[in-house]
Amino acid sequence: MAVSDQAMNGNGTGSPHFAALLPEFQRLDRLLDWAVKSMQGKGGTQAGSPFRGLYISNEDVARLLETEPGSSHFSDTRPVQHEENVQSKPSLSQLEWLLEAFQLSHFDADLILLALAPEVDLRYEKIFAYLQDDVTRKRPTIELALNLFCPNADEKLLGRARLSAQSSLRRNRLLHVVPDPNQVEPPFLAQYLKLDDQITRMMLGENGLDPRLANECELVRPARDWETLAISAEVKQVLPGLVAHANSERQPLALYFYGPSGSSKKETAEALSQLAGMNLLIVRCDRLGEKAGQDEFWLQLFREARLNEATLYLSEIDDLRGQDAANHRKELLDAAARFEGIAIISARIPWTPRGSTVFGVIPVQFEIPSLTEREKCWQAHLESQHVEISGKELTTLASRFRLTPVQIEEAVTTAVLNSQWRAAQVAENDPQGAAHPASLGVAELASAARSQCGHDLGKLASKIVPRYRWRDIVLPEDQFAHLKEICKQAEYRHIVYGDWGFDRKLSLGKGLNILFSGPPGTGKTMAAEVLAFELELDLYRIDLSQVINKYLGETEKNLDRIFTAAENSNAILFFDEADALFGKRSEVRDSHDRYANIEISYLLQKMEEYQGISILATNLKQNLDEAFMRRLQAIVEFPFPDEEFRRRIWESIFPKEAPVGSDVRFDVLGRDIRLAGGNIKNMALVAAFYAASDGGTIQMSHLIQAAHREHQKLGRTWSEIESAQAAVGGV
Repeated sequence: MAVSDQAMNGNGTGSPHFAALLPEFQRLDRLLDWAVKSMQGKGGTQAGSPFRGLYISNEDVARLLETEPGSSHFSDTRPVQHEENVQSKPSLSQLEWLLEAFQLSHFDADLILLALAPEVDLRYEKIFAYLQDDVTRKRPTIELALNLFCPNADEKLLGRARLSAQSSLRRNRLLHVVPDPNQVEPPFLAQYLKLDDQITRMMLGENGLDPRLANECELVRPARDWETLAISAEVKQVLPGLVAHANSERQPLALYFYGPSGSSKKETAEALSQLAGMNLLIVRCDRLGEKAGQDEFWLQLFREARLNEATLYLSEIDDLRGQDAANHRKELLDAAARFEGIAIISARIPWTPRGSTVFGVIPVQFEIPSLTEREKCWQAHLESQHVEISGKELTTLASRFRLTPVQIEEAVTTAVLNSQWRAAQVAENDPQGAAHPASLGVAELASAARSQCGHDLGKLASKIVPRYRWRDIVLPEDQFAHLKEICKQAEYRHIVYGDWGFDRKLSLGKGLNILFSGPPGTGKTMAAEVLAFELELDLYRIDLSQVINKYLGETEKNLDRIFTAAENSNAILFFDEADALFGKRSEVRDSHDRYANIEISYLLQKMEEYQGISILATNLKQNLDEAFMRRLQAIVEFPFPDEEFRRRIWESIFPKEAPVGSDVRFDVLGRDIRLAGGNIKNMALVAAFYAASDGGTIQMSHLIQAAHREHQKLGRTWSEIESAQAAVGGV
C-alpha cells in the first residue's frame, strides 16, 4: 500500500511541499497496511464478505465482547518503522513550523497527517471505511486515530486528552471534531477529524489568501524602502528597534498608528515588515461589518498571519460602520491585543487607553510633515517624474498645501498625467504643435494638490470656484490695501511661524481668522474669491443659518464636523451670515440663553484650534462679541459705495465681449442708482438678457428697465429711479 512517487490527484513530486510530505504518507501507509492485516488476521464472518460494514453478525458481537475495553482493535505488533518515526523529528518543514508555532506534540502531528490524507488522495476514504467497518465512514474518526497511534488503553486516554476543546489543536481551530450527521448526539469517539482548510492549504503549499478572508484582507509582499519614508525623525529612529526586538524574542507587539489619512501609516507598516523580512496582512476594517465581533474570524485571521509569517495591519478602524460600530471597535482592539505576533492598528483618532487589553499598546502619532519634510517630499516625487520647478515655487507648494506624503505623491502623478493628456490633445488638433508638449508649472501642480483635499468638507459646505481677480473688485484704497496685506500674511506664514519660531510661542490662534463686515452686496463674497484665487486655494461657503439647530447639542456637532473636515482640506472657510451665531453672548436668564452661550463658546474654541484660513462675513459688526474680535487677525470694512465707486463698478461689470451701446452713461447710472455692487451685478445681467431679445445691443433703456425690476424686488419706490430716467432723457 505504499504511496507511489507519481502524482496523487494532480500533486506531483515536482512540488517541494509534496516531496516533503511523501515520506510521511509512506509511513502512514505502512501503519494502515499493518492495521488492515491485523483486522484480517482477527477473522470474523465479515472478513471476506462482500457486505462487510453493512450488517453485524453474531460472531462479530461475540468477538467484540471478548475484547478488553479500551484496547486497540489491531494487533499489538506494530511496525518498527512507525515507532522510530514517532520518536523522530518530522522531516516536513511546514509540519515542523506548525509544531513549534502552536506547541504541538508528535502525536498531534500524526493526527494532522491522518486528517490530511483524504485531501491528498481519495483512496484513503476506502481504507478508512474498511478499518471502521462501515462504508459510510470515509473520514477518520477519533476512535480510528487512537487505535492507530495508541498501543494501549492508558495511551488512548492521553491521546483523547490531546483532542479536548482546550487542547492547542482544538483551541486554535487547526483540527475540527465533526459529529456524524447521521447520528443523534454521537459519542466523542465516533466523531470525525477534519483538518481546517487553512492548514490543508499550508501543508500542500497552496499560495494565496484563505478564501474566507479574501473579501476583507489582502496579503502583500512588501517592497517599501524604509529610508525613503517621509515620517518624523523620532518615529523613524525608534520603530525598527522595537519591531526587531519583538521579532527576535518572539514577543507580541501592538502598535497604534494614528493620524490623518494618507500620513504614511500603511507605508510605514510595509517598510517595517520589509525590514523584518515578513509579509504584511492588511485588514480592511471598512469591510468587516458584523465579522468584527466574531471570534471565529479573528482566529482564522491570526492563523493566516502566523502561517504566512506576516505583520497584521488593521487599516483605519474608524471606518467600522453600523449601529454597533463602537462595540466592534472595542472587540477589534481586544482581538488585536490577543495576537501573539506584531499587530499594527491604524486610525485617525488618538489612542484612548483601556484596561481590557491583554498587553500594552504603544501609540505612535503620524502628523502632517513639517514644511521642510514636505519640500523634500515634493522634490523627490517631482524628480522621479523629471519635473523641474524653482526653489521658490517648491516652497510655495509646500507651505500653501499641508499635504500628507501620499497626497503629495498622488498630486504629482495627477499633474503629470493631466500634462500628458493636454499634450495628446495638442498632438491630435495640431500635429506640428506636438513638438511642444504641454507645460507643467506651479499652477498645474497647485490644481492637482487641491484635488487631493476637501473631499469630506464638500459634503458639509458649498464649494465656490473663484472667478474674480484683483481687477474685478472695486474698493476704497485702504480696504484694497488691507486685502493685499491679508494675502501676504497667508503667503508668508511659514516664515513667521516656522523660520522665525513663532510657532513655539503660540499654542492656539495660529490660524488666520478674518472678518468682512458691511451691508449686503458690498463685495464680501467677491473679496473671498479674490483671496482664494490669489492664494490658489479652494473656497468653501458655510451657511451658518443652516448649521444652527434648535435641538440640544446638534449645533456643536455640526460645527465639529465642519472644522474636523476642514483641518486637512487646505481650503478657505467662508462663513456667510455669520451674525446668525456670532452675536453678543447674552446674560443668562433661562435655559435657552445658557445653551446659546455654550454654542458660541464652542465655536470660539474651534476657531482658536483651527490652523487654516477662515473668513467671517456679517452685515452687523456691532453685534459681534468682543471675544470674537480678539480672535480675529484682520477686520475689513466694506462700505456702501458712493457715486464714484458705483460708476467704477458699472464700468467693470460688463465683459469686454458684451455689446454695450453708445448711449449708456455709467456716470449717470452711478450717480442716480444708489444700490450696492451686488445689485449692480444683477441689473447688468438682467439688462443683458433684455438686450439679447431686443436687437442684441445693451441700451440705456434696458438698464433702466432692469433697475426698475431690481427696485421692485427690494421693495423700493419708483421715485428713486425717476431722476435717473430724467437725467438720461436730458443728456
